[in-house]
Amino acid sequence: MTDPFSFRPIRPEDDPAIAAIIRAVMPEFGADGPGFAIHDPEVSAMSVAYSGPRSAYFVVEMDGRVVGGAGIGPLEGGDADTAELRKMYFLREARGKGMGERLLQHILGVARERGFARVYLETLTGMDSAMRLYERLGFRRLDRQLGSTGHHGCNRFYMRDLVPAVTT
Repeated sequence: MTDPFSFRPIRPEDDPAIAAIIRAVMPEFGADGPGFAIHDPEVSAMSVAYSGPRSAYFVVEMDGRVVGGAGIGPLEGGDADTAELRKMYFLREARGKGMGERLLQHILGVARERGFARVYLETLTGMDSAMRLYERLGFRRLDRQLGSTGHHGCNRFYMRDLVPAVTT
């Protein structure tokens, strides 16, 4: 049986699909008001926003159609060792099938390769499946927001230390 899912780095032609996914998924969780990532200027041009040397964004395809994505980049207003997991969203038909975990594991490896020591993320009450995934993968809950993301609508914060890559 062939896996219907794959992921790859974002390309400019993916920008409209990812923007549409973000704009469709965030309101499902009440995250469409002020202080949420849905209003970030980068949403319309994700391939450009994640083209820097320490940033990356990956799209998830299901049967050749973009159904989600997630990215990593330096935590705005944070120290140089802290990355932020950004804009991890999946359409409803792509959730609960294990792709989020596979993608997140890959992104953690990319963060490590790019010299980050830890990964921070922001989410909100109601994204229960996502929070269970983060906790299962070793993220610990924080009491407060870090950096200056501008996402004051988020109310759950997590951090995960990265184990240094083994070199031989």
